[in-house]
Amino acid sequence: MQDDVLTIRQDGDIAILTMNRPEKRNAMGEALLGALERFFTAPPAQVKAAVLTGAGGHYCAGLDLSEHKARDAEGTMRHSRHWHEVLNRIQLGGLPVISAMPGAVIGGGLELATATHVRIAEPSTMFQLPEGRRGIFVGGGASVRVGRILGADRMTEMMLTGRSLDAAQGTALGLAHELVGAGESLDRAIAQARRIAANAPLSNYIIIQSLGRIDDMSRADGFFTESLCAAITQTSPDALEGLAAFLEKRPPRFR
Repeated sequence: MQDDVLTIRQDGDIAILTMNRPEKRNAMGEALLGALERFFTAPPAQVKAAVLTGAGGHYCAGLDLSEHKARDAEGTMRHSRHWHEVLNRIQLGGLPVISAMPGAVIGGGLELATATHVRIAEPSTMFQLPEGRRGIFVGGGASVRVGRILGADRMTEMMLTGRSLDAAQGTALGLAHELVGAGESLDRAIAQARRIAANAPLSNYIIIQSLGRIDDMSRADGFFTESLCAAITQTSPDALEGLAAFLEKRPPRFR
């Protein structure tokens, strides 16, 4: 499958999505946001995990400011809420998404990355929230997603100063889960996608649907929701197969 700004290659039960605006360091314009929305609204049924990366040595350099339009307050709010809708589809749609993140992971690119479930950096990776230096504020969910990874104090410092974090700093702070060698992030992301796709589909779905929501709940509500998730998964046919495979020392054959 091919879009001008997003290439989609299917390899078995893995989809590899490449943001394809190398001349813009894959900055997020309306066409690219729309292409991501279309895929994650209705991914192919046979796809069990997706890898998201960028062409030309960069992940995503944030909002394409050349497409910036003068909007009134209502228009700006609605534009921000559309970003939230698209990134929520990625985070909460039920499909595991692994980001391979070379180069720039800036502003809206960091918002996009933190909506994915596994993030892999390499030595060229650079994280930045430059909105304060541009006289604007984040609008694609960073105040929630990035803020809950870094904490309000460190995110405030990043936005006020506009300074960048290198790959090692970002990984230490949780912006990436893993740091690999130069040019290795895509291969590692594909390997992790295959590993995740081999899990029980119901388990993957419940993990994605529940944990972010539990993080929003009180302790008591979180504990109760955990019990419901355990009841659903541990009484499923996949759970019986997983236990049998463990006891028989063989790979599981999930539905």
